[in-house]
Amino acid sequence: MQTNSSLELSKINIDAIRSEVAGKAPLIHCITNPISINDCANVVLLTGAKPIMAEHPDEVAEITQIADALAVNLGNITDARLKSIRISAAKAADINIPSIIDMVGITCSSLRLKYARDYLDDFAPSIIKGNMAEIKALCNKEFSSIGIDAVEDEYTGQSECELVASLAASKKCVVMATGRTDIISDGSHIFMIKNGSPKLPLITGTGCMLNVLAASFLPVAAPFDAAVTASLMLGICGEIADNNTCNKGLGSFHIALLDALSTVETSELFSRADVICSTARSM
Repeated sequence: MQTNSSLELSKINIDAIRSEVAGKAPLIHCITNPISINDCANVVLLTGAKPIMAEHPDEVAEITQIADALAVNLGNITDARLKSIRISAAKAADINIPSIIDMVGITCSSLRLKYARDYLDDFAPSIIKGNMAEIKALCNKEFSSIGIDAVEDEYTGQSECELVASLAASKKCVVMATGRTDIISDGSHIFMIKNGSPKLPLITGTGCMLNVLAASFLPVAAPFDAAVTASLMLGICGEIADNNTCNKGLGSFHIALLDALSTVETSELFSRADVICSTARSM
C-alpha cells in the first residue's frame, strides 16, 4: 500500500537529527578500508561527529568501548579486519551502542558471504547495508553482479522491496539496499529514495561514505530515520555536485560532493526529496 510520501517523510525530523549530531559530536568507530578511509573520515566530520578509524585487533575493543556508534565494512578485507570487526561487534552489543555493517563484496567471495551470514547469526546490527545483489545473496536468492557492483536494471521492483522488508523483519533491524534507487525498510515501512547522480558510482567509496554517514546519525536517531537521512543527503548532494560541475571531470565532482554534504540545508533535502513510501505486506 503506497502512502503519502511527503507526510511520511515529514515524520522524520531531519533537522533535529543533524542539529543534535552537530551539538553532541558523537564518536563514530569506523572499521572500513584503505580505499575509502579518508573520505569516510571526512564525511563523519562534516556531520559534526568525530571519526576514529582503529582496526588493530588488540585495541578495537577499547576503542568501541568509548564510541557512540560502530560502522564496519567488508571491503578490501584482511585477516586483521575480519578479527577486529567481530571483536568490535561483540563490544558494541555488550555496551548497547548502535552499529551498521556494509556487506561489500559478498557476491564475489565465499569467504565474505559466509562471514556476513555468521556475523548476522551472532550479532544484531542496527542497520544492514548492501547493494541489491548483496541483499539477495544474504537471502539465498539469485543475483546478478559484476565484481562488487550489482547489475542495476533488474533491482527496482516490488519484489525487491518486499525482500528488503522481509530481511529487515527477520533480522529485527533496518535494511538499506542501495543503488540507483535506495530501498530502506524496517520490516513494516518501505522507503524508495530515487535521488542521486550517475556520477556517484564512478567515485570510489561513495557506498562506504553512505555507510559512515548513516552511522554518524545513529547515536541520536532511530535506525530507520538515520538510514533515510543519510540516503537523502548523499543522493541529493550528488545531484547538487553534478549540477555544479556539469562541464567538469570526476575530480571536480568528488570535491563538489564533499562541499555539498557540508553545506546543504535541511530545507533543500525536503524540497528535492524524490521518495516513494509504502507499507510492507505481512511477513
